[in-house]
Amino acid sequence: MYLIGENLRGGYGGADILKGCTVGVDKGEIAVIVGPNGAGKSTAMKAMLGMLDLNEGKVLLDGEEITEMTPQARVAHGVAFVPQTSNVFTSMTVEENLEMGAFLRDDDITETRDMVFELFPILKEKRRQPAGELSGGQRQQVAVGRALMTRPAVLMLDEPTAGVSPIVMDELFDRILEVRAAGVAILMVEQNARQALNIADRGYVLVTGENRFTDTGEALLANPEVRRSFLGG
Repeated sequence: MYLIGENLRGGYGGADILKGCTVGVDKGEIAVIVGPNGAGKSTAMKAMLGMLDLNEGKVLLDGEEITEMTPQARVAHGVAFVPQTSNVFTSMTVEENLEMGAFLRDDDITETRDMVFELFPILKEKRRQPAGELSGGQRQQVAVGRALMTRPAVLMLDEPTAGVSPIVMDELFDRILEVRAAGVAILMVEQNARQALNIADRGYVLVTGENRFTDTGEALLANPEVRRSFLGG
């Protein structure tokens, strides 16, 4: 797999939240981490980004161990992360937000920006508007667009559809499918488990920091135990 966290064990200084789970994603694939609240879903993603100390386990990117690498260095190596909250600069325009996403680049960003505008037409329309004036769904598009400005090999999304309407959620998932089609590896934590598994190539069901089920999205949706315990029947 292109990005993989193996046997991850760790937390934020207290008791371990992750208890030996393994998650990963390949290029051109959507991998989804689902599970009940407190299962360690977002913590697993933060471990992949280098945002918490691991007591055990390792993270590999394209076969190279990056466990000791800072989050900034991982971004420079092609890993982009969209947090769930505070993920746009509200006082800056849409276009300025996208430019901030390209701060590590010293080449011409026009082509990437045009690609983001093509993916999210509403952003082109509102390019001169402060991001703080946009709806929740549009802000999410700005946040994803800004992450794409780094031209990542891996895009990590922490609950991208939190707090948006079902229509906006469907639209965001459609856009995420388009990003996958461009060959990007997408690792996503999602509360809307059924909808997320619907578009997932690979799914991880975490419970108390451990892998409970790992399979294709399709197989997990069809698994009676997964449906009963995690998808509401």
